[in-house]
Amino acid sequence: MPPGSDVRNLQQARRALDAANFFLADIRQGLGPYLAVYLLTEQQWDEARIGVVMSIATIAGIAAQTPAGALVDATKRKRLVMIAAAGIVTLASLVLPLVPRFWPVAISQGIANVAEVVFAPTIAAISLGIVGHKAFTARIGRNESFNHAGNAVAAATAGIAAYWLGPQVVFYLLAFMALASLVSVAAIPEAAIDHDLARGLHEPECGASSAREQGDDQPSGLSILLTCRPLLIFALCVALFHLSNAAMLPLVGQKLALQDKNLGTSLMSACIIAAQTVMVPMAMLVGARADRWRHKRFFLACLLILPIRGALYTFSDNTAWLVGVQLLDGIGAGIFGAIFPVITADLMRNTGRFNVAQGAIITAQGIGAALSTTLAGGVVVEAGYSAAFLTLGAVAVIGFAICWAFLPETGGAGQDRLRKGARAAIAAEQDSFDTGDE
Repeated sequence: MPPGSDVRNLQQARRALDAANFFLADIRQGLGPYLAVYLLTEQQWDEARIGVVMSIATIAGIAAQTPAGALVDATKRKRLVMIAAAGIVTLASLVLPLVPRFWPVAISQGIANVAEVVFAPTIAAISLGIVGHKAFTARIGRNESFNHAGNAVAAATAGIAAYWLGPQVVFYLLAFMALASLVSVAAIPEAAIDHDLARGLHEPECGASSAREQGDDQPSGLSILLTCRPLLIFALCVALFHLSNAAMLPLVGQKLALQDKNLGTSLMSACIIAAQTVMVPMAMLVGARADRWRHKRFFLACLLILPIRGALYTFSDNTAWLVGVQLLDGIGAGIFGAIFPVITADLMRNTGRFNVAQGAIITAQGIGAALSTTLAGGVVVEAGYSAAFLTLGAVAVIGFAICWAFLPETGGAGQDRLRKGARAAIAAEQDSFDTGDE
């Protein structure tokens, strides 16, 4: 049990985490794919212009990813960080329909993206600080299950409301979810969080009563982000996953909107509901089985599903078919959302750099996502939607090959090897520091 906490605090913390993940689901995504539909149908932007503005907004958040992770590692006010970020995302999104021109849209969504980057590392850090490494995989699976359930409920609400009130309703739904998320985050007891454990420190191993006795009570240098080869490989694979995945849903939304402008937002909601419904059991599966079935296998499955999905989108423009294929997004994204922080925690165990490593990898993710929308928009203009889907699928094939060949297993016996490697790297870093002092 983390120091300073008791059974009641832990129980309350777990329930509050459930609620926070449910209500933050919509806030973490911001306007997401609804932005593309809104700009296409209500503002008559073309696909290439939409791709560029979404990429600009995404790139604005990339620079904040790693500093956000470092902030989460350093601060003990993690709840306040999430509350402030939720408020910023909501205000930026509410401003958008008032000034729907190129630069105001790009700037407002850039600000929203900068704020959004703190959610994933902060939720993961608080979870680790409450339950520790042994229960972390199960806790992350539960987090993601509530996150996807929240997305599904929000998408259903948006779809129904947009049918009667127009696509602008998603802006106000976002504000409501933000208010509910603020209450949920504030309900997490501060005493239940071990902030050292939350950054990946003080994880005792066999034969030691605490990690402090092992000399692991100080974080390693930031250079570990560049010297940990498995972390670099994982970051590359994550970037390729999102280069392939990020643009697929917006492209499907655009195809559906072009078929029926009045139903564009509602059909986008149907796609999101279909995927999010599948993501719930996928996240639960990761939480229940990843430690036994190995973490790398789950990540490989995420990558493999993307070329299959991209190819199936080209078979038909039928609305039911497109929404049905979107179920595959639920498999890939549902597994990824749950396995990503687990693998990162494996790689950074006892380094004290868990959250800054999350930020660094999410930076790679953001780069992939930003390039994805620009790449897809350009291909659509030049060669059509089918060519864009096949191009995105081919990117995932490259990521699968790199992951299969070069990323080590991080669970089970693989985790033991990673621990030894991490200890050796930290020891070498400390020796180098001591030699420099002399």
